[in-house]
Amino acid sequence: MTAQSTLYIGLMSGTSMDGVDGVLADFGGKAIRTIEAAFVPFPAALREQLMALQAWGDNEIEREAVAANQLAACYAECVEALLPHAEGPVRAIAVHGQTIRHRPDLGFTRQTNNPALLAELSGIDVIADFRSRDIAAGGQGAPLVPAFHQAQFGAAGQTRVVVNIGGIANISVLHADGRVGGFDTGPGNVLMDGWIARQRQQDYDADGAWAATGQVNVSLLQALLDEPYFKLAPPKSTGRDLFHMDWLDARLKGCPDLPPEDVQATLTHLTALTIARGIHQQASDVQAVYVCGGGAYNATLLRELAAALGGTATVESTAVLGVAPNRVEALAFAWLGYRFNQREAGNLASVTGAQGARILGALYPA
Repeated sequence: MTAQSTLYIGLMSGTSMDGVDGVLADFGGKAIRTIEAAFVPFPAALREQLMALQAWGDNEIEREAVAANQLAACYAECVEALLPHAEGPVRAIAVHGQTIRHRPDLGFTRQTNNPALLAELSGIDVIADFRSRDIAAGGQGAPLVPAFHQAQFGAAGQTRVVVNIGGIANISVLHADGRVGGFDTGPGNVLMDGWIARQRQQDYDADGAWAATGQVNVSLLQALLDEPYFKLAPPKSTGRDLFHMDWLDARLKGCPDLPPEDVQATLTHLTALTIARGIHQQASDVQAVYVCGGGAYNATLLRELAAALGGTATVESTAVLGVAPNRVEALAFAWLGYRFNQREAGNLASVTGAQGARILGALYPA
């Protein structure tokens, strides 16, 4: 292995804020080869602090800086778990950081991170800050994964949609003629996770089992769907800045005394319905839908999605295309790190609305 190693590590901690997903990948062949994956859960105190940073609070600058240092330690732990599987030197670590604010309407997005500290801890070049250049070019800064989805999952002559269901859900529309579209459809797991945590002290609804015991409440569903974001045309992106428990509580006031399981069923249906509507609007000829992210492991949600699509397309996990659902986003950022070092664009203006293709990222040399 030469100094121009094609081994990269991608690290992703998303809006579910449960921990760090890491992937070690080789970009030296005709196809991307995933060598190993690792997951490092966030300590409870760090997760609590990251949640608190989603909204205004006292002493934010100091609290964010301390959280960033703790994040860097988690990232370094994930890297350490991957390195024994490397078949040579790792060219770079590509790290997304933890989104705490996403306000493209105000011209910024904020991913808490300390890439300089990660470079010190790992002794490896670190590439970070992938979103801000797209926003500087007039884009949303998100979603960034459609370009990777096209490279990894696109198929000439077939319209496919890749759905990433993390805290927020987004779709990548891979048209049969090579065009690519995509946007954030709205809540993924964020409201479902928040509701079951409040009602049953569980981090998530495993396999959608609790939601399956409830009934969709039409009045609550309509109150949720009245959110103006759902009616916006793409390009558009969102996050916990909009979809959070206070947002849900405001809509529950008009639907008092609902059984908790019915609320969970309605939130699950909301996620499936808004994804399906986004797909139908952008890809009426879709033939196959592939799901990644934590939502891919929620059987109830996948059944709801297939039903909402009306049988127009198959719905399967990205595992059938060779990438496990919990590895896709980390692999996408490893790919973005590779693109940075190749000085090739990582965004798609057709998705984010940027003025054009841009090289994304900033380098922190080891």
